[in-house]
Amino acid sequence: MDQTDAHQKRRKLTKTLKPSWVFAIALGSSVGWGAFILPGDWIGESGPLGAMIGLLIGALVMMVIASSYGVMIKKFPVSGGGFTYAFIGAGKVWAFICGWFLSLGYISIVALNASAFSLLLKFLAPGFMKQFYLYSVAGWDVYLPEVIISSVIILLFAFINSTGTNISGRIQFYFSILLVAGVVLLGAFTFGITEAPFENMKPLFSGSQSILTSILVILAIAPWAYVGFDNVPQAAEEFNFSPRKATMLIVASLFASFLIYAVMIGLTAWTFPAGSSVGDGSLWLTGEVVNSALGYGGLIVMAVAIMMGIFTGLNGFYMSSSRLLFSMARARALPDMFRTISKKNQTPVWGIWFVTLITLPTPWFGRQALSWIVDMSSTGVSVAYMFTCIAAYKVLAWGAEEANREIAPIKKGLALFGIVASIAFLLLLLIPFSPASLTTPSYILLVSWAVLGGIFYSVIQKRYNSLTQEETEYYMLGKTIESEVDTTVEVKTERPKPKSTDTTGTGLPT
Repeated sequence: MDQTDAHQKRRKLTKTLKPSWVFAIALGSSVGWGAFILPGDWIGESGPLGAMIGLLIGALVMMVIASSYGVMIKKFPVSGGGFTYAFIGAGKVWAFICGWFLSLGYISIVALNASAFSLLLKFLAPGFMKQFYLYSVAGWDVYLPEVIISSVIILLFAFINSTGTNISGRIQFYFSILLVAGVVLLGAFTFGITEAPFENMKPLFSGSQSILTSILVILAIAPWAYVGFDNVPQAAEEFNFSPRKATMLIVASLFASFLIYAVMIGLTAWTFPAGSSVGDGSLWLTGEVVNSALGYGGLIVMAVAIMMGIFTGLNGFYMSSSRLLFSMARARALPDMFRTISKKNQTPVWGIWFVTLITLPTPWFGRQALSWIVDMSSTGVSVAYMFTCIAAYKVLAWGAEEANREIAPIKKGLALFGIVASIAFLLLLLIPFSPASLTTPSYILLVSWAVLGGIFYSVIQKRYNSLTQEETEYYMLGKTIESEVDTTVEVKTERPKPKSTDTTGTGLPT
């Protein structure tokens, strides 16, 4: 391959993201609408303490997995995330599989966040939102206002992301500040006006199942609850700071995300006694609790916090999904148009508007059908976690920098634990008798998406595999893996080239 020609063809993204913006991307994407809408469901399934413990363990496991992301971002600060790391860990076929399922996960969360905004308005202004009834899908009534509003929100954030990372990153930071401020105010006021908050939280666990089952049910959704932190590696190519800071930023965002989840679960449980009539039969228990305890003012604060959670999720996943599509196109796994960068704003414009095109029809399907897609796509996120940990373990096995040789075995151990944890998450989702297994519609959608992926791969296989190993490494990573390894161990010309056998399909030394 002519390297000069390859360099001209390889598109690069501009480095504009500050550390505070990246923290906001991870935090805002991780929290989203679920922290405000779902605490009532979680309390019903597991009890308030069971839900908190499940999410805490989930956050700790995600932190372990995040250490592997930190290793990979430091070695390969390029877009692609799980797609790129699956290539390093297991080869091109698994990279495509990971990218295929991960792209659906990211795009479906964009759609779900847009529909969550309509759900909020259904609670705040039911008279307006429940006009012009259209039809029902899986028991969910679809009205024209929610379709229009969700569509406008999708188009708005497509425009924001197309204006440049500099603008979308700054907006993400300000939105995240408002999100955190709203949660702190709600938690402090509800706790302060309650005479016996801890007594009100009883029973701490669900009485219909064991404590372990209560915790596992919530732990199983951790890949979904904290999924936004892996938006950080998708933006790694646009860092204007050292990639070494990535691990710290991700871990801090995960801890902050858990605190937000815990506060929202807590205020839903501690504000009124368990036997009170507040929220009985309500579409949204947390909203009813805040409205009853703090009145219209509390509801306004809650609405602003939810909007910020929704907007940060939309913004963050628009960014990650378009960067993933850009990276896959750069590796020739998608058509060339997806690696097009706008000259003015330096954004992967086709990826952004493709996500828009895919998500615009989703409000017409109803929220219940969309939730099946999101539940199914949790498996793709877990697969991405697994391959990231595999890739990190392999990179660490090649050898660490002299200054880090003492902690390299610890990072290898964390990567190995991350592999096991990711497989456990997959089993919890896929085994039919698991307490957190997918619903039948989600299983059907998972199989359907896998079949569709097989058909698509058969179409692009020749093009995807037309690149040599050297070319693929260059387009995906910006330089060959071998040169990266040599610079972290010692200069290539200063030692004999070791003999190696490629048993991975990636051309990596084993």
